[in-house]
Amino acid sequence: MTSDSFPARLLRAESFTELLTARAAATPDAPMLIDASGQRLSFKDCKRYIERTAASLSAKGIGLGTRVAWQLPTRISTITVMAALARLGAVQAPIIPLYRSRETGAAVAAAAAEFMLVPGVWRGTDYVEMASGLPTGPKVVVVGESAPSASEAEVASLPAPAASAEWVYFTSGSSGLPKGARHTDATLLAAAYGWTRQGRVGELDGDVGSMAFPVAHVGGIIYVMSQLISGFPIVLAEAFDARTIELFQRHSVTMSGGSTVFYTALLAAQRQFAAAAGSPDARLLPSLRVLKGGGAPCPPAVYWAVREEMGVTVAHDYGMTEVPMICVASPLDTDEQLANTDGKPIPGNEVRIVDDAAVLPAGAEGEIQVRGAAVCHGYTDPALDADAFTADGWFRTGDRGRLRPDGHVEVTGRTKDLIIRKGEKIAPLELETLLIQHPAVAEVAVVGLPDDERGERVCAVLVTRSDASAPSLDDISAFLRARGLMPQKLPEQVEILSELPRTGLGKVAKLALRDRFSDS
Repeated sequence: MTSDSFPARLLRAESFTELLTARAAATPDAPMLIDASGQRLSFKDCKRYIERTAASLSAKGIGLGTRVAWQLPTRISTITVMAALARLGAVQAPIIPLYRSRETGAAVAAAAAEFMLVPGVWRGTDYVEMASGLPTGPKVVVVGESAPSASEAEVASLPAPAASAEWVYFTSGSSGLPKGARHTDATLLAAAYGWTRQGRVGELDGDVGSMAFPVAHVGGIIYVMSQLISGFPIVLAEAFDARTIELFQRHSVTMSGGSTVFYTALLAAQRQFAAAAGSPDARLLPSLRVLKGGGAPCPPAVYWAVREEMGVTVAHDYGMTEVPMICVASPLDTDEQLANTDGKPIPGNEVRIVDDAAVLPAGAEGEIQVRGAAVCHGYTDPALDADAFTADGWFRTGDRGRLRPDGHVEVTGRTKDLIIRKGEKIAPLELETLLIQHPAVAEVAVVGLPDDERGERVCAVLVTRSDASAPSLDDISAFLRARGLMPQKLPEQVEILSELPRTGLGKVAKLALRDRFSDS
């Protein structure tokens, strides 16, 4: 098939399970999932394994409406479990493996999880121990490299597939602890279909996708739904490192992505490869044609560098946990649009720009608000909904931007005081609350500083007590780790001042701190 037939061959369905069934019928023997060990499953094989996993989980007491949290790496077994839970109609709450006891405990409590699925020991962390110590006391089930499986006889006794499933995805609140956004199959499918069609994901014969980011991110389910809609295979990697690039080469990956830090990591690897080859035209990933992702701004300079040095198009999108796809870029957009905007609103979403409750005309800058089919149904804590949604039903993104006359959205900044590091949201208040407990710290302010590799890096600005020595970066990291903070949130920079700058209202002047230390 060619791109000319692309829209017509996309599948539509009312639920994740129905979509999986339709894809397994349409292209049963086409590859669906490939991993680093060489395991390769077709759509037909995956559907059969999912049924067996669903029967196994059903025997453990998981069924329609059971609340299940899972904290699993990007593996075939994880996608099998995810699909099996949807098949059973469970309410599933994926938790990224980077979370540690503090964040994981808050997420499990927010989801009111009865079960917790974990990988055992993975990358040096004992997830069984962490889950077993949670005060909410969920039943812990270990899911290894192979998903739980039952016999064909047990599969035969499964109830009919659930009509739809519910999902809880987590994002950081102003306190830094996770807050759960409530999604359904319908909201996620709307996002996935808009992303696939408008982003032309998997449009060419021979397209091969890849997932080297946590499948527990909301982007994970969107990517899996997209492959079912379009019919392309996904190469899975548990983490992004040098071995991942070899994996992409081996399987001729054509589509990849994640956050901006993923683009810059590939660009750095490309530069090393070209230098070693002694030719700027040498290509590290000659099959790669497009990078798509979101989670953090993509500077125009990154777009142009990837285009010129890798021969790859960056079609950067705009979304968040509450609305997985707000705007999507097409590889067919102009270079100017791709470099300077984050795509157009997907079908089913409406975007408006608001300032002081007034809706602004095209080209004006204000807060980005969105409503439509891909918007979550609020939070697990209903008290958060009033601040997140307007009286007339629009979701406040907390981002500033403009809607251009050509229909593209340009995100210009954030109204919320959050740091986005490698696509992860970090709340300064959480770190400040913990750091002020350090015996050497009298005052603290945490800010995000521009960083070409990470998007932003975390900088802790301290005023030390008069009777204490200034703590080092290692001291601060050890202090935060001891309090259960995940490594993703640890500061990369510590600065010491005699006093913090203040505004006229007595608040810490964080903009002045950002300006002062951005070039440090």
